Amino acid sequence: MAEQEEDFSSLPLPDRFQHKLWKVRKAAYEDAAKQFEITPDEHDPAFRPFLNDPGLWKGAAADSNVAAQQEGVAALCAFLKFGGREGCTRTRGHTITPLIEKGLASTRAATKASAQEAILLYVELDVAAPVVEELLPALSNKQPKVVAATLATLTAIYHNYGCKTVDPKPVLKILPKAFAHADKNVRAEATNLAVEFYRWLREAMKPMFWNDLKPTQQTDLEAQFEKVKSEPTPKQERFLRSQQAAMSRAPPPGAAVVEDEDEAEEPAEIDAFDLTEPQDVLSKVAPNFSDQLASTKWKERKDALEALYTVLNVPRIKDGDFGEVVRGLAKSMKDANIAVVTQAAQCIETLAKGLRKSFSKYRSIVSGPIMERMKEKKASVQDALGSTLDQVFLATSLTECLEETLEFLKHKNPSVKEGTMKFLIRALRTTREAPTKPEVTQIVEAAKKLITESVEVLRAGGAEILGTVMKIMGERAMGPHLEGLDDIRKIKIKEYFEVAEVKAKDKPKPPPAAVAPKAAPAAAPRKVIAGTKKPAPKKAAPAPSPYAQEPLAPQPTARSAPSSKLGAPKPSGLATPGGGLKAPLKSKLAGPGSLASPRRPAAQAAPPLEEDIPAPPRLGLGGRGLAGRSLAKAPALNAAPPISSMSPPPDSGLTALERAELEELRLDKDRLLRQADDFRQERSRLNSEVQELKNHNAQLIEDHTRDVLSIKAKETQLVRARSDCEAAEAMCGQLRREMERLKRALTSAERVNSPPLMTSPGRDTYSDDGGIYRDTGLYGATQDNPRAGYGQRQGHLSYNSTLSEEKENSGDGIAPTSYSRSKLSPDLYRNGRTSAASGSGGRGSPVNANYRSTESKGEAGGNGQGVESWKRAAEVTSALKAKIEQMKVCVPSL
Repeated sequence: MAEQEEDFSSLPLPDRFQHKLWKVRKAAYEDAAKQFEITPDEHDPAFRPFLNDPGLWKGAAADSNVAAQQEGVAALCAFLKFGGREGCTRTRGHTITPLIEKGLASTRAATKASAQEAILLYVELDVAAPVVEELLPALSNKQPKVVAATLATLTAIYHNYGCKTVDPKPVLKILPKAFAHADKNVRAEATNLAVEFYRWLREAMKPMFWNDLKPTQQTDLEAQFEKVKSEPTPKQERFLRSQQAAMSRAPPPGAAVVEDEDEAEEPAEIDAFDLTEPQDVLSKVAPNFSDQLASTKWKERKDALEALYTVLNVPRIKDGDFGEVVRGLAKSMKDANIAVVTQAAQCIETLAKGLRKSFSKYRSIVSGPIMERMKEKKASVQDALGSTLDQVFLATSLTECLEETLEFLKHKNPSVKEGTMKFLIRALRTTREAPTKPEVTQIVEAAKKLITESVEVLRAGGAEILGTVMKIMGERAMGPHLEGLDDIRKIKIKEYFEVAEVKAKDKPKPPPAAVAPKAAPAAAPRKVIAGTKKPAPKKAAPAPSPYAQEPLAPQPTARSAPSSKLGAPKPSGLATPGGGLKAPLKSKLAGPGSLASPRRPAAQAAPPLEEDIPAPPRLGLGGRGLAGRSLAKAPALNAAPPISSMSPPPDSGLTALERAELEELRLDKDRLLRQADDFRQERSRLNSEVQELKNHNAQLIEDHTRDVLSIKAKETQLVRARSDCEAAEAMCGQLRREMERLKRALTSAERVNSPPLMTSPGRDTYSDDGGIYRDTGLYGATQDNPRAGYGQRQGHLSYNSTLSEEKENSGDGIAPTSYSRSKLSPDLYRNGRTSAASGSGGRGSPVNANYRSTESKGEAGGNGQGVESWKRAAEVTSALKAKIEQMKVCVPSL
């Protein structure tokens, strides 16, 4: 067995970790833990096999043998403790689940403690979120002992690292599930976890899960909370590796540490806003909310605001467009009913509390109406408005609210002035940012005016404002502002100053800036940049970068001759070149290069030794000092013999390496200056381009304006044309109706004057003429002016014309006929009437009359005159047709 054990011990650790014998595995775990403890750092080769194969730790954490498992979990703790962050991140996904299921639920106390320590180390080495994410699924495990052990581990995590390092929100969400578990041990561990949360979060934790608990559980928890209420605020007991590194880099002075601790303790209490998820309440607001606020009944307005308050009353509100809602609430500040005003103020307060910083964009909408409404004398309204203003201020800052607040301090209403004054006092007490000097001046001037008021409350408020500002800025800073006040008022201000409690402090930083130059005044009297950040007398090794950034004048003096800067180089300049320069160079290079070996500067001493000879003559030529030519031309001056006589004045303790670095710095400076010139030129070019673009934009705006005006002019012309078109259409319609009327009159006239059918062959000619007469519509065109028609007839008729000719040319079938008959002789009239009476056609018509007159004239003068009359009638008819065609041309729509 001993030989087998020796054989097993000779195997590599990874093979022994996977061996089938539990004793071999147990021995391997013990050997691994010992190797990890003696490693110099986390990069030791002993960690490499386990980093390459992190699954080895899964088997170690879940070993089937409880004795081997105990040693395996202990080895894992040693690996995490000495292996660093890389070991944590590579093995975390393989080991946490076995540690929960096998380690935390083990029957051995040592195994359970080691498993819990391993989980805490996983949190310490990296961050807590992945570890908590791996622990949460174990709360749904079927075995109650696993769930209880997981809850105990979570309690240990939050107890050691605190709720500021480990986010409590994921655990608070599922905490009610643990309280509803059937196993009493699980519920007991859930109670312990809730009490631990209460130690850190206080009342801010309740909105996350409190309503999901049973009343009896709430009562039991309240009893447990009462036991820890009197305890002081807990502090973080274990720190992450990143926090430990930051603490090691922190400056040691005690004053600065005390100030940081004070500042860190201020925001120690976590509120519910940081723990809860934002809720979308904008979609729940009534769509007709604005209409309800505009109702004439105050009861309906109040009901709308109450419904809005119910929607907005959540711990955290998701940001959205609340502009319309805020404007409606601001308008409600002017409501005549104080119940509506109070409810609107509560809605604004709830919205500002839920939005926090996102509410700052609505501050200008509500602040003015709220301060204006402070004229209300009822105490409940004043309290509601003041509380709303305080919440609005918490969502913004003093700078944003100050201007409007100072304006309302000048209000003519004393109530408004008093309410604004109280709000300013509360704002100065709660602000975490000290006001700037111009803001302090404005506040002091406004407070001085309040001190001179006739009302005692305003005078006391002015003194309190000055005392609070003095508490923030300090007595010395407020001294010049209080000049000119009498002693009584100064005493009053001093009393308020002593009792004032503020959260902001003015932090003038001139004293620390003045201490930095004093750290190395003797070492660098003429090189300010060398001693601003790296004080040479304090420590030389931890500053690896001065050679790359600053001249090295202060450092050799700090080592070689602290009393004088020029004392050390003079002996080295007079010494022999073989050994006098070598030792100082070695001492100089060993300091800044803390990560390099001390032997490296000795190996590099030879090249500077050769360059050290020609350098002083170069510095002495022309009296230009270090601003001379580059080092590349220095070998040309090697023949200059008077080195010892010329080197001491210009050298002043600078070695060749330092001069080379100084020259490089000058080259860098020249390069930066050139870059600055290039940037200035580029800026000028860009400015010119911007100006050109502005001009082009102005031209485009002008063209656009011109086009808009032209379009408007065209639109005006189009409107006028449309109106003219409508008027023309109306006139055309009127003419069309008139034409229809005339046509109807013409048709009726034709019916009256239509001739009877005649059997004589000669009647065909007359009938054709009558047809032409009927088609022309002559009477309708001349009926409106019968006198004009009569005038035309007078131009065509003669003494020898017959009655039928008169009837053809007349415009009327009745009146002109009677008139023309009166002009004829009695015999002709009688003959015509007789012929009309004796005719067989019934009614008298122009054709019939024409025929009769022609027949009677044939008896007197023959048939020649009758034919001539018919020709004249045809001519008249043609002329009338032409007139009708002209009328149609004048009115195209007809």
